[in-house]
Amino acid sequence: MDTYNSGSANFVNFVVTSANNESYSVERRFKKDITIQEFKDKLELLVGYQSKSMGLEVYNKNDDLVCKLSENGKELGSYPVEDGMRVHVIGDVEPTDDPAAVEKFELSEEEYSKRSSTVKSFLKENKLGKYNEEETKKKEEERQRELENEERLINSMKVGDRCEVIVPGNPKRRATVMYLGKTEFKSGWWVGVKFDEPFGKNNGTVAGKKYFECPDKYGGFVKPASIVLGDFPEEDFDLNEEL
Repeated sequence: MDTYNSGSANFVNFVVTSANNESYSVERRFKKDITIQEFKDKLELLVGYQSKSMGLEVYNKNDDLVCKLSENGKELGSYPVEDGMRVHVIGDVEPTDDPAAVEKFELSEEEYSKRSSTVKSFLKENKLGKYNEEETKKKEEERQRELENEERLINSMKVGDRCEVIVPGNPKRRATVMYLGKTEFKSGWWVGVKFDEPFGKNNGTVAGKKYFECPDKYGGFVKPASIVLGDFPEEDFDLNEEL
């Protein structure tokens, strides 16, 4: 007779199959401290059966029936489950492929925050993403240093300066500095330039806001680090010259 160790791990990996679709098989990870009802609610999103009419059977790797998850109030980990077992979902209600036929379930932010076993609670518990205060603080400090460096570079320039614009992946372009400062279309510090050639993206106006004036396709905005100041003569391109 096989013996199973549910262990002390917080999670268990199941292969989920469904009686309504013999070809359906998907592997998912679940927390052991959720109730069987919560487990059914999660499976409802996967297989389509309504949780209230759902039956769950657990099979081992030899496809022998291990147990039935029949008591909604018990925790999943209280049953003899372990990684690699198969949970087979059966039900009396026909599943539907029409999203409009499924009653929409909504939770307020307050109700969602009170629930356990949610993505938010997992992130908070493990201090991941925005809930990692140390990492968040580090990123904020890096961003602040970046802004301070951009401002320092901006202060070393003035409108009318000649420059070369060097953007990775693009050839050098000679230009004249036309604008220095912040913009409404993106955060941070920006340098508005008029290129010597019509390789820009605008005429100094972006999203209806005029920052400077120049012919169409001659204007552009780049980060201060992309600007190299120098005595760069304006290049004379005769676009009508025959080759």
